[in-house]
Amino acid sequence: MQIPQSVCELVATGPLAHLTTVNPDGSPQVTVVWVGIDNDEFVMGHLGMWKKVQNIRRDPRVALSMLGPNTNAQGLRESLVVYGGARITEGGAPILLQRLAHIYVGPDCEFPPPGLQGKPGYITHVAPAQMRGIGPWMESGR
Repeated sequence: MQIPQSVCELVATGPLAHLTTVNPDGSPQVTVVWVGIDNDEFVMGHLGMWKKVQNIRRDPRVALSMLGPNTNAQGLRESLVVYGGARITEGGAPILLQRLAHIYVGPDCEFPPPGLQGKPGYITHVAPAQMRGIGPWMESGR
């Protein structure tokens, strides 16, 4: 699925996102992440083998939600929920996190801190299968 321009514009504003994965017992596991877009996939960087990484390796079903900065004519805050399949790649997390830190923290931010820059980490790639929510991305019928 192609990510609409309106979603790219939302992600460029740096909304904190909630990544939901599936625990081994079927319960949800939710974590707050920085999110970017690369090649029609949502991407997130992780420096460790955290629970979300373990869960995705076992079960690729995820949901990703974020709030937009605007409200619609009815006074409802824009929101986006993405459902899709995720995959984990090894390496590249520090480079991605540095790119995202410029959006989420500030243009002069150096991230990860020097002691963590040598860790290759992991990148989660989410291929969207369905998008829901309130915002201009729904006007296109997606």
